[in-house]
Amino acid sequence: MKHFTFLLFCFFSLFLNAQAFRNYSNEFLSIGVDAASLGMSKSVVATTNDVNAIYWNPAGLVGIEDYQGSLMHASYFAGIANYNHAAFAMPVDKNSVLGVSIVRFGVDDILNTTELINSEGNIDFNRISLFSSVDYAFNVAYARKLIFKDLKFGVNAKIVRRIIGDFAASWGFGFDAGIQFERNNWQFGIMARDITTTFNSWAIDEEEFNKIKDAIPDQNQELPEKTEITKPKIQMGIAKNWEIGRFFNLLTEVDLNMRFSRTNDIFSSDAVSIDPAAGFQLDYDGIVYLRAGLGNFQYITEYDNTLSLSVQPNFGVGFKYNGIQIDYALTNIGSVGNALFSNIFSITIDYSFFRP
Repeated sequence: MKHFTFLLFCFFSLFLNAQAFRNYSNEFLSIGVDAASLGMSKSVVATTNDVNAIYWNPAGLVGIEDYQGSLMHASYFAGIANYNHAAFAMPVDKNSVLGVSIVRFGVDDILNTTELINSEGNIDFNRISLFSSVDYAFNVAYARKLIFKDLKFGVNAKIVRRIIGDFAASWGFGFDAGIQFERNNWQFGIMARDITTTFNSWAIDEEEFNKIKDAIPDQNQELPEKTEITKPKIQMGIAKNWEIGRFFNLLTEVDLNMRFSRTNDIFSSDAVSIDPAAGFQLDYDGIVYLRAGLGNFQYITEYDNTLSLSVQPNFGVGFKYNGIQIDYALTNIGSVGNALFSNIFSITIDYSFFRP
């Protein structure tokens, strides 16, 4: 068994080195879900324990005692792009939970002007059409308590569907896996995304592509690659809950988000880049929540080639009563440039409160 594991590791390492990875692939899956988590700057990998754990760390699904559902909506770039998420989870038995979710990120009603000029060289606005660029992710997650006390494990299988009008479409498939551990009021979590890499295979309509190529004179545009491979990413977190008086509780968590490539993160190398994040949640008797977080620490190159450090703050509030939790977050898809802050709303329903 040890020899088989060693050979498997060697084969996997050679496979990784042989692939033409992209540093940024399927990035819509890096945005995150659930306003409560986004308000804490995504620092929840150690503490997530509801239906939204399907995304953050499937091991946290073990905390579900009955049916749970969640919905989220967000608009980005002044409403140009819409981001929606829906999830459902239920216990299979006293030790395991099953969950499903879907993510949609799309820009609709994009003007297609590739045929704006007719064969006679005249502009014909009637030749303008509309198309959408939409990304989908379908997830099935399973979580189970392990034989060791306070140790939980979860895995998430995902199918990725990306569509760019009639021009191109792709299918992708990958796995995520995570663990959570609790000891002496400290919580720990590790989430490995795209642990086997996520492979996207594109089908490109060459007839439509030629229309784009011909729409820009004197430009030599080559057919893009038809395969896209997403590198693995790892997120590690440590958290602790502090009781403040009789009714107040403060949850704190610090996470390290790691990519295996050189980026603009605050800690960056050719082997790995690390982006830290910290989140805070103050609640009153588990009813009203106030959240804040700092994340997305990035070095920005200025016009004079000097580097400046950028950081993204996030804020949120929540209200929970009789199994219904409504959350709001003021966050941003990116902390650089002139990107507008985004308003995120989500609702989570726990059916256990409705049982007699």
